[in-house]
Amino acid sequence: MAEVLDVLRTEHKYPLTAFEAETLRLRLSSILMPDPNSHGRDGYLVRSLYFDSFDNKDFFEKQAGIEYRKKIRLRTYGDGGVIKLETKQKQGSMQRKLSLTVSRAEAEALIRCDYAFLLHRPDALAEKLYAEMAVNLYAPRCVVDYRRFAFVVPVNDTRITFDSRLSGSESNFNIFDDSLQLYPVPPLGGVTLEVKYNHFLLSYVKEALSLDGHPECASSKYCAVRTYSLGGQNP
Repeated sequence: MAEVLDVLRTEHKYPLTAFEAETLRLRLSSILMPDPNSHGRDGYLVRSLYFDSFDNKDFFEKQAGIEYRKKIRLRTYGDGGVIKLETKQKQGSMQRKLSLTVSRAEAEALIRCDYAFLLHRPDALAEKLYAEMAVNLYAPRCVVDYRRFAFVVPVNDTRITFDSRLSGSESNFNIFDDSLQLYPVPPLGGVTLEVKYNHFLLSYVKEALSLDGHPECASSKYCAVRTYSLGGQNP
């Protein structure tokens, strides 16, 4: 497994009701392969700790619709496996995600705002993240937790994901805490469909999705969870 991953692709998001999501998921299951980590209807857990600057620059740039913006997060999948420190950058209609694999000890250091270990990593991304987080006083802001069911198509690195049961915390930042207290984030029962691909979306996948005329959304799970401290908007 590579320690650094650089992914650039197009992403589209659509808000769905639980009924719409289940109908579409059943239709796609007849032609697409699920992600190996997706089990049952619930799929798998995604839990992220988002960081932001002293003045919450990333939050307010997202709320203002700034075209070129970023987010920094520490991500786990609830299985005790891979942990990633990521920066996700919006570049026009594209999303670029740079991921750095970190150890459990390094992740716990990040939660404590101890970023010094990044200076000892040979990766250019580690150095860049240290500079950004140390100079601009980045600190943990909220935990984002949800379930994801995903379909994968190897061609054009295509992923179709259904994200549900969004919840969060703005008080406890320990993403490894099995008893972490989370609050549900509205709309309750809602699902966010994400369609991600490189170059172009295959025609048979596009036809199966049947999303023509369905409104897209520019939802941000990070902003939605920051409802109490900053009045974030729901996706």
